[in-house]
Amino acid sequence: MIIEKAEVLVSSPGRNFVTLRITTDDGYVGLGDATLNGRELSVAAYLAEHLVPILIGRDAHAIEDTWQYLYRGAYWRRGPVTMASIAAVDTALWDIKAKVAGLPLYQLLGGKSRRGCLAYGHASGAELPELFDSIREHLELGYKAIRIQTGIPGLDSVYGVASSSNAAVGDGGTTSRYDHEPARRSAKPVEEAWDTRAYLRHAPTVFEAVRNEFGPELPLLHDAHHRLTPIQAAKLGKALEPYDLFWLEDVTPAENTAVLRRVREHTTTPLAIGEVFNTIWDYRELFEEQLIDYVRSPVTHAGGITALRRIFDYASVYQIKSGVHGPTDISPVGLAAALHLGIAIPNFGIQEYMQHSDATNEVFRPTYTFEGGLLAPGDGPGLGVEYDDAVAGAHPYAAAYLPVNRLQLDGSMHDW
Repeated sequence: MIIEKAEVLVSSPGRNFVTLRITTDDGYVGLGDATLNGRELSVAAYLAEHLVPILIGRDAHAIEDTWQYLYRGAYWRRGPVTMASIAAVDTALWDIKAKVAGLPLYQLLGGKSRRGCLAYGHASGAELPELFDSIREHLELGYKAIRIQTGIPGLDSVYGVASSSNAAVGDGGTTSRYDHEPARRSAKPVEEAWDTRAYLRHAPTVFEAVRNEFGPELPLLHDAHHRLTPIQAAKLGKALEPYDLFWLEDVTPAENTAVLRRVREHTTTPLAIGEVFNTIWDYRELFEEQLIDYVRSPVTHAGGITALRRIFDYASVYQIKSGVHGPTDISPVGLAAALHLGIAIPNFGIQEYMQHSDATNEVFRPTYTFEGGLLAPGDGPGLGVEYDDAVAGAHPYAAAYLPVNRLQLDGSMHDW
């Protein structure tokens, strides 16, 4: 079975997506997600100009060899553009293999290990009443675990808060969900202000209020978004211990993984990290020293199903679980791939699920379901996602940038 055609599809049904569609000589079609938020065209060019030409004529069944060919065969390795491109190829080939077998993809990964994948949603609010309304809305939607993000007194816009002044509300969106989260269609990135001390003072009071209102049983998560130094991260983790978080995410910039030792020494709050990691080698020290509790890498940015399965198998040796990145900058193709993997692996933890807009779902037409707080992949052959070219054609690419961050005090650039 030979790869006859590979197409790079760029569309923007509420936000930008890059999709790879591979077609074999006997008519099988597979999809892969290559979306890299704010840098979509870089991946589209890498695919179209470098990978597509060398894919034509290859055996579509040789998934492992193709992965090694694209990764080890290139002298310049790793990085988000390269790994998102490889991920798209890998996922599309798995989609094809499962369709040839006439089975949902998870069956080729060992079959179901659970009824469904526990999902968490994004609740947010500039102030507590708005946050409480958002939490109630998510509970009504069926979520059994919820991420909490809130405004900070003195700051106009804060990451993860849908009603912030810079938040871009998607088509059909409300104040509690925004499809661009948090990219903004503009000629240049929006600049936001940040105050770490104000954040560290405010965050524990928010979780105290949420626990008082919603009780001790609801699993709560929080994302610090790489904005803290190691000692600041340790301080936050310790301050949040009374509120029994499911996890504290991305507490400090991920480039220097060794600093997680200091955080781990000072808090028992579970730690999640890795949505900006691209390979298994980024995790080695974190796993072997057991410095984290959850792996955040998505299929889309970590080299595909083949590579992420290896990461999860490595993590399981140290009782570390999955916590796959899944906001709307992962397309339904990428989310479906994560669900097939998540329902099969033994060390599944939780799946992020920020629901796509109706426009996005009309383009991709996923068959996965969300019921009783659990996501489940479709049971048809392959990934269970079909791309509608006619609908996608009505949504052309439009540049959208992630914000940048400056300290409120003096305007210095800060981690966003």
